[in-house]
Amino acid sequence: MAPETSTQIHNIGYRSYEGARLGRAYARKSLYSQSLRGAYGLGRSAKSKVLPMILFAVMCVPALIIVAVAIAVPGSTELPIKYTTYALTTQVIIGLYLASQAPQTVSRDLRFKTVPLYFSRPIERVDYVVAKYAAMASALFVLTATPLLIMYIGSLLAKFDFGDQTKGFGQGIVSVLLLSLLFAGLGLVMAALTPRRGFGVAAVIAMLLIPYGAVSTVQAVAYGTGKAGAIEWLGLFSPITLIDGVQTAFLGATTAFPGGEGVSAGVGVVYLLVVLALIAGSYAALMARYRKAGL
Repeated sequence: MAPETSTQIHNIGYRSYEGARLGRAYARKSLYSQSLRGAYGLGRSAKSKVLPMILFAVMCVPALIIVAVAIAVPGSTELPIKYTTYALTTQVIIGLYLASQAPQTVSRDLRFKTVPLYFSRPIERVDYVVAKYAAMASALFVLTATPLLIMYIGSLLAKFDFGDQTKGFGQGIVSVLLLSLLFAGLGLVMAALTPRRGFGVAAVIAMLLIPYGAVSTVQAVAYGTGKAGAIEWLGLFSPITLIDGVQTAFLGATTAFPGGEGVSAGVGVVYLLVVLALIAGSYAALMARYRKAGL
């Protein structure tokens, strides 16, 4: 005979939520801040902090050395390197940072299929894309602008000309802001193509290195064969040379192109339009990607 069992229903009542409903804006801001913190390993495990913090330190150390040398050399009146040159000189560090953190920003959500959970809350696809894009661009801007700030403060402590240093610092900030927007968009697009972080890392590295290597090689061949006029047009086919061309045309930078001719103002407009088109195209590609991923 089955033992008797008793069932009790406990009426614990129902209390509706009476607090403020923060809505999409708060959710978007929270996703942005959390993604930005995650790009430097903040709020994550100690192991996750190692690589971004090391790259950040490596990015800043040359700036400290440049300032120390400028202050120590008697009669020095300017820094040994331009503000606009610093980011291109340290492009390998920037590329490694982007390759390591862009997949971390988007690939995990794709791999564990948590994107639909975001969209089940008061947040839409545009909020997710804007927050992730802004976070990655901000992380890159922090990485690239901090060394320039160190150089600027050091130049003022060395009592270099205030006007010249402020102008150069402003030009450098505009350059790295454009670089951050461009690289963040392209990096996130490549990382969002696959939920596998390792594949995302490889895709980002390939996106930066292969076009740059090919363009640099063809530019060198063009210069060596006396076709220098083609050099500035060839620079349109690589993210790094695009930034080089824009800042050479409009920000008084010294180009790394063979022959040192740089980009004329007319061609510089084309460079700028291509950069803006790539930024807009990256945003559109991410929107299209998450239209499918959010299902």
